[in-house]
Amino acid sequence: MTAVAPVSRPAEAAGARPDATEPREPSRLSRVLQHGGWFVAPFLLLYGIFLIWPLVSGLWYSFTDTNLAGIDTDFIGLDNYREAFRDGEMWDAFGNTLKFTAMITPMVILTAFLLAMLAHNIRHGKWFWRLAFFAPFLLPSAVMSDLWKWLYEPDFGLLNNTLNHRVPWLIEADWAMFSVVLATLWWTVGFSFLLYLAALQSIPEHLYEAAALDGAGPLKRMWHITVPMVRNITGLLVILQILASLQVFDQIFLMTNGGPNGETTPVVQYVVQQGFTGYRIGYASAVSYIIFVLIVSVTLLRLLLARRNREGATQ
Repeated sequence: MTAVAPVSRPAEAAGARPDATEPREPSRLSRVLQHGGWFVAPFLLLYGIFLIWPLVSGLWYSFTDTNLAGIDTDFIGLDNYREAFRDGEMWDAFGNTLKFTAMITPMVILTAFLLAMLAHNIRHGKWFWRLAFFAPFLLPSAVMSDLWKWLYEPDFGLLNNTLNHRVPWLIEADWAMFSVVLATLWWTVGFSFLLYLAALQSIPEHLYEAAALDGAGPLKRMWHITVPMVRNITGLLVILQILASLQVFDQIFLMTNGGPNGETTPVVQYVVQQGFTGYRIGYASAVSYIIFVLIVSVTLLRLLLARRNREGATQ
């Protein structure tokens, strides 16, 4: 009896139609959910509600004359932005912010580096000095501000009693900004100190030993080994400090409330005053977006410089 060869189906031979029993490949959404999508869903929900939605709504408000009551809102285009660029008070507040940034940034970087060098090289009680330098950073802004207001008190404050001289720390314009910067330095230097300390601990000891054998003193070893090895951390801290300083508000508002005569009013406080004291939500949103563009520009500049440095190092 002759065997009959099985006849293949045209669809199967051409591979045009897959077998119905084959498992289908899951969709992209299904793969995301299977790999932890449900775990990040609460975060994404809160992120959208408290960050994305305020950003989008604030951008819309900046093109309107929205007031705090939310009534009689009209679209006015770029009028708020035109007014902001012609507003002398806004530029004064912006100048105060830049002044604060220019004063605090080098002071924090230099002080943090010196404190990290001290805590790294000291022989006894390292844990105590590290805790003492970092502990102020854990204080809330309200506590820090009240503490330094007592220290700056002109009649019975600790600083004036120690100096035996009545210095108008927070009263006169010539002293007010410097006083806020000094208090901010004491309060925030612990964060930069901690990063510098971690960077110092990662430097190989044999570099210092080789330099010492070649006759390099402590200052030369610091300048030619330590400073170049912590260059990346320094660049990061400079950008972080600039971004934080451009958003300064708490300590200045609590210590001086922008005084005297508006000499310490930062641009963020000006936004708050326009939005919640002047009831001009639309105009306040426009000014806040000008600050937002500035902060994004600084961040992008930092990323561009870091990219060029990496490309230069690889060449």
